[in-house]
Amino acid sequence: MMTRLLKLGVALNVVGGCVYLAVCLPALWAGHPIYPGQAMLAGQVVAGMLLALAPMGIERIGHFRFPLLLKVIFECFILLAVLMGTGMQYYNVPYWDKFLHLFSAALLAGLGLAIFGALTPKMTLQRTSPLLLALFALSFGVLLGVCWEFYEFTGDGLLGLNMQRYMSGHTLLAGRAALMDTMGDLFADVGGSLLLAGWTFVGVRKDRAWLDTFMFQPWE
Repeated sequence: MMTRLLKLGVALNVVGGCVYLAVCLPALWAGHPIYPGQAMLAGQVVAGMLLALAPMGIERIGHFRFPLLLKVIFECFILLAVLMGTGMQYYNVPYWDKFLHLFSAALLAGLGLAIFGALTPKMTLQRTSPLLLALFALSFGVLLGVCWEFYEFTGDGLLGLNMQRYMSGHTLLAGRAALMDTMGDLFADVGGSLLLAGWTFVGVRKDRAWLDTFMFQPWE
């Protein structure tokens, strides 16, 4: 079932991206772009297609396999964030961005579990407290969420972007209003990481084999 979902996710990203380009690029060349900033959006959709294929390339180069569940979640995230969110302007839908932060934080917390497992001897991992595993997943997800905000802050400062939504149109926001987007993102990052951490704590306490869901697998 999970393998089918993974194949579907990759197909939606790649085929959907190709359809998007086939529809939007001719309209752009004809001088009637479907979306504002169409050339940049098309470039980001192409980047999204490459990202969707990236896990397979990394696995071949590194001779290991990512956890299947994380790959399915990743493909879903790329679809929602790049093709739909950026390419089709779904970021204009209220709270779309916050939902994706919640989603991505859970994904990154799961990746943290996989990294923890890869760096910990198997016998030690079997004795590791469920609470410690949950805390590591929570901390890892939140840390990368903070790093993303650093990236947005740097991009806004160096390139004059508005990724942190500190402007409304061309008007600079002030005080609490200027912080709302960033703080909302951080709340969502904590929430998503906390959900995965809670699932980890319950799952590991119930059955140690639950951790296998988030472990890297050898190349076969």
